[in-house]
Amino acid sequence: MKTLVIAEKPDMGRTIAAVIEPKAKNNRTYLEGEHYIITWAIGHLLGLAEPDAYDSKYKRWNIADLPIIPEQFKIVPNPRTKDQLKTIGELAKRASSIVNACDAGREGQYIFALIQQQLKLRQPVKRLWISDLTAESIRRGFDGLKDASEFENLTHAARARSEADWLIGMNASRAFTTRHNALLSVGRVQTPVLALIYDREIEIEAFQSQTFYEVAAWFRQEGVEYRGVRQGDKLTDAEAAEAIAVSVKGKTGHIAKYEAKQTKEYPYRLYDLTLLQREANAKYGYGAKKTLDIAQALYEKHKVISYPRTNSNYVTEQNIEGMHKTLQLLKNGTYSELALGAKPELVHKNNKGVCNPTKVEDHHAILPTLKRPGTLSKDEQNIYDLIVRRFLSHFYPPAEYKQHTVLTVVEKHEFKTSVKELLSLGWKVVLGSNDSEQGASGKKKSKKNSNEEEEAEEWTDKAFAVQPDLPVHCTKSEFKEKATQPPKSYTEGTLLKAMESAGKQIENEELRDAMKDSGLGTPATRAATIERLKNVGYITMQGKKMQLTLKGRTAIELIRRAGVDLLTSPEMTGQWERRLHQISKGEAGQDKFMENVKKFTLSIIEKVRVQTPAAANAFGEDTRGGKGRGKGTLARKSSAANNSTNRAGSRKASAVNTSSSTQTAVRTSASPQSGVREVLASCPSPGCSGQIIEGKKGYGCSRFKEGCKFVIWKEYAGKKITSSMLKSLVEKGSTQVLSFKRKDGSTVKARIILKNAATGELSGEKQET
Repeated sequence: MKTLVIAEKPDMGRTIAAVIEPKAKNNRTYLEGEHYIITWAIGHLLGLAEPDAYDSKYKRWNIADLPIIPEQFKIVPNPRTKDQLKTIGELAKRASSIVNACDAGREGQYIFALIQQQLKLRQPVKRLWISDLTAESIRRGFDGLKDASEFENLTHAARARSEADWLIGMNASRAFTTRHNALLSVGRVQTPVLALIYDREIEIEAFQSQTFYEVAAWFRQEGVEYRGVRQGDKLTDAEAAEAIAVSVKGKTGHIAKYEAKQTKEYPYRLYDLTLLQREANAKYGYGAKKTLDIAQALYEKHKVISYPRTNSNYVTEQNIEGMHKTLQLLKNGTYSELALGAKPELVHKNNKGVCNPTKVEDHHAILPTLKRPGTLSKDEQNIYDLIVRRFLSHFYPPAEYKQHTVLTVVEKHEFKTSVKELLSLGWKVVLGSNDSEQGASGKKKSKKNSNEEEEAEEWTDKAFAVQPDLPVHCTKSEFKEKATQPPKSYTEGTLLKAMESAGKQIENEELRDAMKDSGLGTPATRAATIERLKNVGYITMQGKKMQLTLKGRTAIELIRRAGVDLLTSPEMTGQWERRLHQISKGEAGQDKFMENVKKFTLSIIEKVRVQTPAAANAFGEDTRGGKGRGKGTLARKSSAANNSTNRAGSRKASAVNTSSSTQTAVRTSASPQSGVREVLASCPSPGCSGQIIEGKKGYGCSRFKEGCKFVIWKEYAGKKITSSMLKSLVEKGSTQVLSFKRKDGSTVKARIILKNAATGELSGEKQET
């Protein structure tokens, strides 16, 4: 019998097959060769069941029915991918052994574990554990397959994370929603992230700007000119500032102190996903999810970068040789000039800025692979360019500067000057022209001192020096009115940084250590957390800035007032991540962890149950649960495709938070006849669990208020879209062949295709006659 290989995605499966069974027959949902049958999941094929799978009473949201704590968690197939699950089951009957080739990480382990559980697979299992999809890595991985038993504890941790998220999210969301009659989403990661945004907004609102005055003066000494900023107490009086500016102009002063210190600046760390997302947001304005999707395409589709969902900025000793080979590859093509100028000897196992095995867990930093990119889109090229330049920078020496600090005294007033003189650009030649601090003479950078006054730091590529023993002449002076500035609203990039560093203020040292490498969420799930906050109506975007909505503000205030502050704090995630890490290492038990989660779930419900309901206008418009409109106003809204075990929009949104398991209610749409509109189909949008219902002008998702954008209009290219055509589009992806009239009166045969399952966008596909 043959060995069945189960990859996580179709592209991954086909890539693996090309290496281990290059002559395999393609059977659409699997490939079969002489020794191996290669098939795949499509992300999560299974998820934790909805509450009503345990008892039909849970179809209606009722606080009296809480808590919902299953004795044994049930798993259910995703209805949209059940055929692929069936295929895996049939193929397994012809296999004597199985290779788990899902992503090397906690969630990839969980995807396989659920398949194994549902299909009752009894064959011996080996584990493929690789960080990129190059032929060399796949070959090496199959040569060194690991025994599945080595990853049993990792499976326990993944299962514990998923089930615990389900308990908190399902129960807390139902409790707050039913108590306050508004659709409120609560989760272990989502809620503290929302609290970060809330606290920043409150800080901005409470900020009181203070006016102050800055005095600057320009000095000359034997052909050298430089600018200095007055030091000392903050000046709040314009007349006093003006008087100082007038008193020093044209006067002779002396240099009280002069220091010149040589410094080196080493290349920035290699990219992990969060750092890549932050920089793509700052440079290109890309949202976190967009960067993740692009990086995933570069990994899965183009195979030009290593696994992107990593939290490491370093590599292991085993990666050094591959990095050198990649450098050789880059010597031909777009990056040839930079690659030819690189110094291979700088990247070695003792270079701790690159190689630090102690800081690499599941995956090393993001690296370009040994595959040349073909045709990339502009966005893909932008992200690939960031990764390649960061990679190349480590083959260059440090940038070298001379830092000059001058304290000049004129008329008893002290002025400070900072000049950074470029000696050698080093690795910064690798940066794009807009990013490199080329040190052009006169270029200034501002940095704030403790008084929030700006110190001008001047960059120059020309030699700079002053003579401490010689006098200086003040040629010019000025004073400017300035004001202290409030903290800035979060952008996706700065929020990602805050999520990454969340928990550093936790007083408990052990919890702080547990979070130091993880923060809130994981690199793979932070983008989905941000998208979730948008979709449930807690935040909106104004350009790149995040703005808290009234609903988001009220949600945090209600949670804190209920006495469950832990839900808004990174501390709980710190506790969980510490324990989950211990479970994955076999140092702690899954049962004890789950017992504590159940106790916390009970405490949340008890506190919410006695909370005073929110005022009717507390959330703004269109967020209430239909008060006064009769029974059934709060109804079941989602399926396992959107609970904590699934990847909502992003491949690993499962680990995002308990918020992914948040079950916010959706109201049924009344029609004059029945009071409820007919459900035509399940919404095909990835991660959505709504139902498609008919409206006046189109067919839309019942979860539109929670952010689902799926809609198919009733007319396309002159054709009326009937309900039967709608069902065919949603369930099969296309209509039957139709006749369309051209402008010249001729006809053409074509199908209408569902081009984008997330939005309902349609396109035509001409049929050859």
